[in-house]
Amino acid sequence: MEFYSKVTTLPHIPDNVTIPQFMFDARHEIRPQGKEAPWLIQDETGRKFWKAELRQRVDGLANALSMQYGIGDNDVVEITSIPDYPVAIWATPLPNRFIYRGANPDFTSSELLYQLQETKASVIIVHPDSLPIAVIAAREASLSKDRIILFDTSSISKEMYDSYGTVGRLLDLGLRNKKAYFERKLAPGEGRTKLAFLSFSSGTTGRPKAVAIPHFALIANVIQIAIHNRIHEDYCDYEDRRYRPGDVAIGVLPLYHIYGLVINLHFILFARMSLVIVPKFNFVEMLKSIVHHRINHLMLVPPQVVLLCKHSAVKDYDLRQHIRMIMCGAAPLSRELNQQLFEMFPKAHIGQAYGMTETCTATTMWPITQKRGVSGSSGQLLPGTIARVVKQDGSLAGYDEAGELVIKTPSVALGYANNAQATKETFVEGWVKTGDEVKISRDGEVVVLDRLKEIMKVKGFQVAPAELEGCLLDHPDVDNACVVGVPDDYSGEVPLAFVVLTPSAAKRVAKVPDVAEQIKASIIQHVAQNKVHYKHLAGGVELVEAIPTSPSGKLLRRVLRDRAKELKNVKAKL
Repeated sequence: MEFYSKVTTLPHIPDNVTIPQFMFDARHEIRPQGKEAPWLIQDETGRKFWKAELRQRVDGLANALSMQYGIGDNDVVEITSIPDYPVAIWATPLPNRFIYRGANPDFTSSELLYQLQETKASVIIVHPDSLPIAVIAAREASLSKDRIILFDTSSISKEMYDSYGTVGRLLDLGLRNKKAYFERKLAPGEGRTKLAFLSFSSGTTGRPKAVAIPHFALIANVIQIAIHNRIHEDYCDYEDRRYRPGDVAIGVLPLYHIYGLVINLHFILFARMSLVIVPKFNFVEMLKSIVHHRINHLMLVPPQVVLLCKHSAVKDYDLRQHIRMIMCGAAPLSRELNQQLFEMFPKAHIGQAYGMTETCTATTMWPITQKRGVSGSSGQLLPGTIARVVKQDGSLAGYDEAGELVIKTPSVALGYANNAQATKETFVEGWVKTGDEVKISRDGEVVVLDRLKEIMKVKGFQVAPAELEGCLLDHPDVDNACVVGVPDDYSGEVPLAFVVLTPSAAKRVAKVPDVAEQIKASIIQHVAQNKVHYKHLAGGVELVEAIPTSPSGKLLRRVLRDRAKELKNVKAKL
């Protein structure tokens, strides 16, 4: 069967404007009106950037990019930092020559080189701290020195300033001179095919692929989320509305990732809220910022939720008086963590959303009729979305039956850049194969079980790592966890848990090393007491200092799966 969103009709989605034109210039019927709030707030200084100033900065940077680098259509600008990031994002599409591509400022030179080569980038805008890596990658990609531009930050040295172009000087150049480009309006329908962003997939199961996102896809998703959350309606008392003009959100998600780019930046500003721009995520600094800027909205990923529930510093900050909404996305959040959040913030709106880069982020979100999302659920289908759940035999599942989620949505990407085979495998006649195993209830709740490629088969039974990780996080000595399958002659494979201990448990182990084995045994027993026999940790427990995650917050299970193989080989030799 096919599953439909409860709201099947959408308002007009403009397909003849670019993303910056939609955000700055276009009027839309569902965008809240009223007193203008600052768009961006700089975390360190508190400086506020209003719409008019940002539009001027965007125009100036776009003009300078055209004057200095306007050599042809579809040049890719790779941006690898946070300061002035939104200005650079909006400036690149305006001349209709440049395409924005965000990158992680913590990349190694080989990782940055891979993405430069995949996108054929012609310009890099980089934070001064990342310059050494950018120089190596640019050299390998045959990009000249004058193709590297630095953000103006306190860490920029005089030597750097004298040797490289800077965003500040480009802004000055662009604002002093007449427009060197023609900001044309797109023809009707052109927004559906005109490329705006290249956003890399998470790469949890292999090398990331460059997802080609047109202007229409992001605009459509912003409108879908807005309708779903009724941001244009007075549907209840003002004090209890989920999104209100003038509320403040924090941008701790990386804006080079689709979740941060679409929801944390564009949707928040479309809803006439303010966004506090954070240069780099630090949990304790985030707590300080919440209190200092009176932040109301947190958009997080599971590792950040784990910190919120477990970190000892939380007790030092009165967060309840500020936080009124918490959204978690990028990966499933366990029922146990959900429940802890509910208890910590009894009056807040709390729930999950689900999406992927290939659908230009969200396809499900907890509904406005539920202040608290159903524990374990990623919410309900967004307006205009259709879903199928495909079982292993290829047939369509019904209610509460597991299978691969296949989605049709207005916000779908064009495919993968320079990868026709991968595009053919994932994008099929308007549908997107997500690779995620889900169940959909009669109430429309979408429960994401796990990545299909990560589901373990133990004695023929399917075991979802995420389920066991939720159980592990309920153990008093566990701070974080990741479960992988390891080969087993009898069972096919069995679960092995990599565990990060809480600070107090780690101190006990440091004083008396033998305590480590006692804690491992306690963790194994905890799972055995709470899960059916084939879900027990027959592969054992390994203590680690940290769980590797992607920039978007997803567990990099493949990294620990490789480590598990190494451990098995070492034990076999012993």
